[in-house]
Amino acid sequence: MLPESLECLGVLHSCCGNAVLGGRFPGGTGTRQAERPNLIVRKGSDMGNPAPRIWPIGGGKGGTGKSFFTGSLGILLAKLGHRTLLVDLDLGAANLHTIIGIPHVEKSLSDFIRKKASCLEETVVPTPVPDLYLISGAMNPLDIANLAHEQKGKILRNITKLPYDSILLDLGAGTSFNTIDFFLLSDSGIFITTPEPTSIENIYRLIRAVYFRKIRQILKAHSFKALAGEAQQRNEKATVSNPGLLLAMMKELDPEKGALLERSLKAFSFKLAVNQLRKQDNPLLGELICRIVRKHLGLRIDFIGNVAFDERVHNAVCKTSPFLALYPYTQTALDLRECCRPLLTADESSPAAQRIAE
Repeated sequence: MLPESLECLGVLHSCCGNAVLGGRFPGGTGTRQAERPNLIVRKGSDMGNPAPRIWPIGGGKGGTGKSFFTGSLGILLAKLGHRTLLVDLDLGAANLHTIIGIPHVEKSLSDFIRKKASCLEETVVPTPVPDLYLISGAMNPLDIANLAHEQKGKILRNITKLPYDSILLDLGAGTSFNTIDFFLLSDSGIFITTPEPTSIENIYRLIRAVYFRKIRQILKAHSFKALAGEAQQRNEKATVSNPGLLLAMMKELDPEKGALLERSLKAFSFKLAVNQLRKQDNPLLGELICRIVRKHLGLRIDFIGNVAFDERVHNAVCKTSPFLALYPYTQTALDLRECCRPLLTADESSPAAQRIAE
């Protein structure tokens, strides 16, 4: 186990049961009804057609509720007037369609992979929510879970060309090559964890794997490998696994290239949410995990909020109906709305940020 993971678990064990919640995060059937959030959005026709904001969403293990989180954020963005596409990239175990209220889909990602669809956009299906669309992976056979490099590249290239304001990617759990490669599609990303030791340990491993792969991607894209090699020759600890020292050495050797690497690293917009928070759990857990990530990796991750545990999420899934449609004023629904806010304001030049008025 990584020492940093042990530190995350230490935070969990030292704080469990000692949180002062003040009734803010009740769970289960006792979840109080939340007030309607004051979010009003003006649809602007003069916003142009900028490139979509792509948000990969992943969890370190199964059962964290990342598909629930992805589907719920998609619904909220669509209701705010944001033309939104959900892409189910949990290959081999796709169920995002069920979360948003679609029992069965006629088209899926496998149609594009198997060339039954001439373009990726032909696999897009409407959802019951206006302005919300879906590319499902529900019909993918098991062998689709292990995409060939060429197939994966084809999907990645075509996703960026789709005409939507926001694209949310529901990724598979863990640190598989598929998950990491899909995270590389964007400088943004959302990590989902639950307040359990296994989930916390695995989310740290996922964050670490994604960040290191992104650094390698930057070094390759800007032909920095030679400079990085020279930095490592001067200090054997100046590796991708020690990005702070690597950056310092590269800035010393070549200030211009070092500054470019620094700007590239600062462009990352990673977020963390804690799902299924119960009354006895520490509401500061997410903030503490972000601090540990910054301490050990030098990576800033913004904590966007806790989502209260609610047994009725299970009921909504069994009814094949979106939770937000059945229980729109619960604490969990309010928490999801609060998690949505940073996505809208993260980029002040984005169309969504310019539409918000409160």
